[in-house]
Amino acid sequence: MEMMMLMMMMMMMIVSMADDTNDVYSPCDDAKVQKLDGFTFGVAFSKKEFFSFENVQLSPCDSRLGLATKSAQLAVFRPKVDEISLLTINGSDLLKAGGYMVAFAGRKYAARSLPIMVADDKNTITSFTLVRTSLMGYLVIFPV
Repeated sequence: MEMMMLMMMMMMMIVSMADDTNDVYSPCDDAKVQKLDGFTFGVAFSKKEFFSFENVQLSPCDSRLGLATKSAQLAVFRPKVDEISLLTINGSDLLKAGGYMVAFAGRKYAARSLPIMVADDKNTITSFTLVRTSLMGYLVIFPV
């Protein structure tokens, strides 16, 4: 009985993976996605001013920001299109990273959210809603 259950779970996993035609796994690369595909996006944590270069907000993938040298932190997720996913970031160093976050995906056709505060000296926001819109290419984050 246990062997049969294990085989069924393996078959379901293989079928689930077969539906995903998107082979782009970096949040800094552009990808075309369709229904049932996974899509990769990142969430960068840093100081608000570190997300801009010469007063223009850039994608965290843009090397002009130099986030890698500024104690920024990164979380990467790959949910499926048209499915609800619970994404969790465990970290107590959000304030040390700068207290702001930006969700992003892509390079040439980069989608990114505005920087939003996640932590300051007195508060830490622990729950957010990420809204992805395909038409405008924006990622919008709302504190819950």
